[in-house]
Amino acid sequence: MPESDLPATFTFAEAVTHGLSRRKLQRLQATGEVDRVGRGLYRRTEEEPVDYDLIEIAAKAHDPTLCLLSALARHELTDIIPSAHDIAIPRGAWKPVVSAPVNWHRFDSATFKVGRSYIRLDESYSIGLYDAPRSIIDAFRLRRIVGPDIANEALRRWLRHGGKPADLMRLTKIFPKAQSALLHSLQVLL
Repeated sequence: MPESDLPATFTFAEAVTHGLSRRKLQRLQATGEVDRVGRGLYRRTEEEPVDYDLIEIAAKAHDPTLCLLSALARHELTDIIPSAHDIAIPRGAWKPVVSAPVNWHRFDSATFKVGRSYIRLDESYSIGLYDAPRSIIDAFRLRRIVGPDIANEALRRWLRHGGKPADLMRLTKIFPKAQSALLHSLQVLL
């Protein structure tokens, strides 16, 4: 089968299934037709540009979700550009080895999907993203990791853009550890 039958992002096993030998795959890499995204993961160069780090994480992790600083940056609630991707996986899930810089966080399976949506990376892969209210709650809940200043700034920006405090307070029923710090910050800001 020709290489054009391969998906945009593919594993070595998929390449073999499509009739490519290791040698042919190496030749495609040498000629620049295929890039190596990570160990055992490749992408055709003629395809639309994507974030190789996120593709690798999405391909190798179980339910990876952008959280904490990475999610706050996506929602433009912080000016900080994280040096590593903050990725949440369900507690008990295997933490894969990836070449991308990642800070892995294990979140409770019972609340893992709260406020979670998806970002489509290409036709084969997508990655989770927590919405702005959940990201703010997580910043307050895990402020020992991100710092209280970042949590407060994210809250301030979210409120300036029309965020409703009642939405956050409803979420604190699910995440009670964030309640007192969030309530204190809301009293200061409002």
